[in-house]
Amino acid sequence: MPNLDVTDVLFDPDFCDTHLVVTRRFQQTDADGITTSAEEHSGFSGVVTVDRSLENRRMQAGQVISGAILVVTTERLSSGETGRDADIVTYQNRDYRVTFVDLYTAYGAGFVQAHCELLPFYPLYRPERWLD
Repeated sequence: MPNLDVTDVLFDPDFCDTHLVVTRRFQQTDADGITTSAEEHSGFSGVVTVDRSLENRRMQAGQVISGAILVVTTERLSSGETGRDADIVTYQNRDYRVTFVDLYTAYGAGFVQAHCELLPFYPLYRPERWLD
Protein backbone atom coordinates (compact mmCIF):
# COMPACT_ATOMS: atom_id res chain seq x y z
CA MET A 1 0.00 0.00 0.00
CA PRO A 2 1.40 3.44 -0.91
CA ASN A 3 2.45 5.72 1.91
CA LEU A 4 3.04 8.92 -0.03
CA ASP A 5 1.73 12.25 1.28
CA VAL A 6 0.46 14.26 -1.70
CA THR A 7 -1.39 16.87 0.38
CA ASP A 8 0.60 19.73 -1.16
CA VAL A 9 -0.28 18.55 -4.67
CA LEU A 10 -3.98 18.05 -3.89
CA PHE A 11 -4.23 21.57 -2.41
CA ASP A 12 -2.20 23.16 -5.24
CA PRO A 13 -4.32 25.77 -7.09
CA ASP A 14 -3.35 24.12 -10.40
CA PHE A 15 -5.30 21.00 -9.36
CA CYS A 16 -7.70 22.07 -6.61
CA ASP A 17 -11.11 23.52 -7.52
CA THR A 18 -12.19 25.99 -4.83
CA HIS A 19 -15.68 26.62 -6.26
CA LEU A 20 -17.37 23.31 -5.41
CA VAL A 21 -20.70 23.37 -3.55
CA VAL A 22 -22.21 20.55 -1.50
CA THR A 23 -25.95 20.39 -0.81
CA ARG A 24 -27.00 18.31 2.19
CA ARG A 25 -30.58 17.27 2.89
CA PHE A 26 -31.67 16.09 6.33
CA GLN A 27 -34.97 14.71 7.57
CA GLN A 28 -36.05 15.75 11.05
CA THR A 29 -39.00 14.37 13.00
CA ASP A 30 -40.47 16.54 15.73
CA ALA A 31 -42.18 15.45 18.96
CA ASP A 32 -45.55 15.21 17.15
CA GLY A 33 -44.12 12.74 14.61
CA ILE A 34 -44.14 15.21 11.71
CA THR A 35 -41.10 14.89 9.44
CA THR A 36 -39.65 17.89 7.63
CA SER A 37 -36.69 18.24 5.31
CA ALA A 38 -33.89 20.74 5.81
CA GLU A 39 -31.35 21.69 3.16
CA GLU A 40 -27.89 23.11 3.71
CA HIS A 41 -25.45 24.50 1.10
CA SER A 42 -21.74 25.01 1.72
CA GLY A 43 -18.64 25.56 -0.36
CA PHE A 44 -15.59 23.31 -0.31
CA SER A 45 -12.40 22.55 -2.23
CA GLY A 46 -11.30 19.39 -3.97
CA VAL A 47 -9.65 17.84 -6.99
CA VAL A 48 -12.19 16.78 -9.64
CA THR A 49 -11.44 14.22 -12.34
CA VAL A 50 -13.55 12.29 -14.81
CA ASP A 51 -14.85 8.93 -13.60
CA ARG A 52 -17.01 8.29 -16.65
CA SER A 53 -17.25 10.85 -19.47
CA LEU A 54 -20.51 12.45 -20.52
CA GLU A 55 -22.47 10.17 -22.79
CA ASN A 56 -25.56 11.11 -24.77
CA ARG A 57 -27.72 8.07 -25.52
CA ARG A 58 -30.50 8.68 -28.02
CA MET A 59 -33.40 6.30 -27.83
CA GLN A 60 -36.84 6.17 -29.34
CA ALA A 61 -38.41 7.57 -26.17
CA GLY A 62 -35.89 10.43 -25.89
CA GLN A 63 -32.30 11.02 -24.91
CA VAL A 64 -30.39 10.42 -21.69
CA ILE A 65 -27.17 12.18 -20.72
CA SER A 66 -25.05 10.34 -18.16
CA GLY A 67 -21.60 10.70 -16.67
CA ALA A 68 -19.67 10.63 -13.41
CA ILE A 69 -16.84 12.45 -11.63
CA LEU A 70 -14.39 11.62 -8.85
CA VAL A 71 -13.82 14.22 -6.14
CA VAL A 72 -10.78 13.97 -3.85
CA THR A 73 -11.29 16.22 -0.84
CA THR A 74 -11.07 16.57 2.93
CA GLU A 75 -14.79 17.44 3.05
CA ARG A 76 -16.73 14.58 4.63
CA LEU A 77 -19.05 13.77 1.75
CA SER A 78 -21.74 11.15 2.32
CA SER A 79 -23.59 8.72 0.07
CA GLY A 80 -26.50 8.80 2.51
CA GLU A 81 -27.45 7.28 5.85
CA THR A 82 -30.43 7.15 8.17
CA GLY A 83 -32.09 10.57 8.25
CA ARG A 84 -29.80 12.01 5.59
CA ASP A 85 -29.93 11.86 1.79
CA ALA A 86 -26.83 11.47 -0.34
CA ASP A 87 -24.89 14.70 -0.78
CA ILE A 88 -25.21 16.62 -4.05
CA VAL A 89 -21.99 18.14 -5.43
CA THR A 90 -22.32 21.07 -7.83
CA TYR A 91 -19.40 21.21 -10.27
CA GLN A 92 -19.39 23.56 -13.28
CA ASN A 93 -23.14 24.23 -12.86
CA ARG A 94 -24.03 20.54 -12.99
CA ASP A 95 -25.31 18.50 -10.06
CA TYR A 96 -23.80 15.12 -9.16
CA ARG A 97 -25.11 12.73 -6.46
CA VAL A 98 -22.48 11.06 -4.28
CA THR A 99 -22.91 7.31 -4.87
CA PHE A 100 -20.09 6.01 -2.69
CA VAL A 101 -17.06 7.29 -0.81
CA ASP A 102 -13.62 5.65 -0.50
CA LEU A 103 -11.06 6.55 2.15
CA TYR A 104 -8.08 8.17 0.47
CA THR A 105 -5.89 8.37 3.58
CA ALA A 106 -2.97 6.44 2.06
CA TYR A 107 -2.09 9.62 0.17
CA GLY A 108 -2.69 12.19 2.93
CA ALA A 109 -4.50 12.51 6.25
CA GLY A 110 -8.25 13.10 6.09
CA PHE A 111 -8.80 12.71 2.35
CA VAL A 112 -11.72 10.86 0.79
CA GLN A 113 -12.51 10.03 -2.83
CA ALA A 114 -16.18 10.43 -3.70
CA HIS A 115 -17.73 8.83 -6.79
CA CYS A 116 -20.51 11.11 -8.05
CA GLU A 117 -23.15 10.38 -10.72
CA LEU A 118 -24.57 13.14 -12.92
CA LEU A 119 -28.18 14.00 -12.07
CA PRO A 120 -30.72 14.38 -14.91
CA PHE A 121 -31.01 17.83 -16.42
CA TYR A 122 -34.25 19.62 -15.53
CA PRO A 123 -35.14 23.19 -16.42
CA LEU A 124 -35.44 24.20 -12.77
CA TYR A 125 -35.24 27.72 -11.46
CA ARG A 126 -31.94 27.73 -9.53
CA PRO A 127 -31.16 31.36 -8.55
CA GLU A 128 -28.23 30.35 -6.27
CA ARG A 129 -26.26 29.52 -9.43
CA TRP A 130 -26.45 33.13 -10.51
CA LEU A 131 -24.81 34.50 -7.36
CA ASP A 132 -21.19 34.14 -8.58
